[in-house]
Amino acid sequence: MNHSIAFGWIDYDISRAPEWDRAQIHRLARHLGYRLVWPDERSVLRVADQARNARADLVILPAPDHLSPFELNAVMDVADVETEVPRLSFARWAFAQVSP
Repeated sequence: MNHSIAFGWIDYDISRAPEWDRAQIHRLARHLGYRLVWPDERSVLRVADQARNARADLVILPAPDHLSPFELNAVMDVADVETEVPRLSFARWAFAQVSP
């Protein structure tokens, strides 16, 4: 059984149906074999920092527009990203080790 963590994120200013988005994120996390965690509603941290603090391997969004391009870039430093509609996958940035 996979014990990897997925971090669910919904931008409530963007979502037209937050309960539906939440259910779809739960479904996708379960389908991919991840244990889903949600942000602390009182947190003022960026999504990337919350995902890092949760030790998430994956951030699941209802759609790409739930993160700004800058925040998506920051999240991809710490985790992969999956979106529900359209179904997209973004792999975290790979950093090459440079030898001296």
